[in-house]
Amino acid sequence: MRTIYFDYNATTPLDPAVREEMLPFLDGIYGNPSSVHHVGRQARAGLDDARDRAAQVLGSKPSEVIFTSGGTESNNLAIFGAARQLKPRGRHLVTSVIEHHAVLHCFDHLAKKEGFEVTRLPVDGEGLVSPDDLSKALRPDTILVSVMAANNEIGTIQPVAEFGAICRGRGVLFHTDAVQWFGKEPFENIHQFNADLVSICAHKFHGPKGAGALFIRSPLLPDPVMFGGAHENERRAGTENVAAIIGLASALERFVKRPVFNRKQLSPLSIRLASLADRLPSVHFAGSRDHGLSNTVSLLVEGSDSITLLAGLDLEGICASSGSACSAGSLEPSHVILGLGVDKSLAKSLVRFSLGRDSTAEEVSFVESVFPGIVKRAQQFQ
Repeated sequence: MRTIYFDYNATTPLDPAVREEMLPFLDGIYGNPSSVHHVGRQARAGLDDARDRAAQVLGSKPSEVIFTSGGTESNNLAIFGAARQLKPRGRHLVTSVIEHHAVLHCFDHLAKKEGFEVTRLPVDGEGLVSPDDLSKALRPDTILVSVMAANNEIGTIQPVAEFGAICRGRGVLFHTDAVQWFGKEPFENIHQFNADLVSICAHKFHGPKGAGALFIRSPLLPDPVMFGGAHENERRAGTENVAAIIGLASALERFVKRPVFNRKQLSPLSIRLASLADRLPSVHFAGSRDHGLSNTVSLLVEGSDSITLLAGLDLEGICASSGSACSAGSLEPSHVILGLGVDKSLAKSLVRFSLGRDSTAEEVSFVESVFPGIVKRAQQFQ
């Protein structure tokens, strides 16, 4: 059975050239970058070089790049760090209802355990947050807003630059979870988001798992959420994963300025998959056809559920998802789909196809040929 991998939003395969750059730091250059002897200094040189390279791609100062273990940690550091630091100024926070759980659960904790008040902005039927809603939600005691750049489940792209401008005009910090943006959308420099904090994750654009970054605009100094040594300018304790960080820098250089997810290549394929909703009466498209990532197609199937549909696809060798990979196995309907105003019975049938650089028209044709039968069997199973 051949494999058709349409789950690139969950993770991407490690690029061979990126892997080659990592190998010396998995073998010969093994020192702790905080050690002062020559073996440690070798590792420190690699770490410092990776920070300079990342900053060069991002268009930031090296000191504004903090290396983390991935998108989840970057989001946690941004939200907890900023909220706790600014708590004396106010306790009101703003986010949207369709954020990744790595963002939403941070706000839930701050509201339940630390005395903050959280406003969760609604979205329209395509998953878009209204700039007017954001502006109206801001209050004198608002200290932080967090809205993602692109949604991982339905691919909707938010006007984050406009959100950032609104926040900056009101003196409110703005964070964007840009994990799904990098490598997929045009990138000039980090300042295009108008954000004070930006989360990045290497394995979403052919870098290694376990490596991420948080851009922190100078002179902001969020409170740390991990304690120990004085690593990462005292903002993220713990010995750095040098090999993975080298991979992150390499992937940023190779796949961000010229997005590895090529819109010209992927849009025609995604349009074909999205048209399944037009051809099959019980299938519905979820997201935005005009303001979405070129690689992401999310479908809802009446009278079925995600687990049955994904099992049917997997039997044909097709790797798809029910949304966030972090929620795999969950029987609860997607909070993103519920946020669109979709009925709970339909929301539990989400299937997400996310394509990548190796996706082909032949693979899409195969999905088109088998999907109607998979839907029919899934509906009969209910």
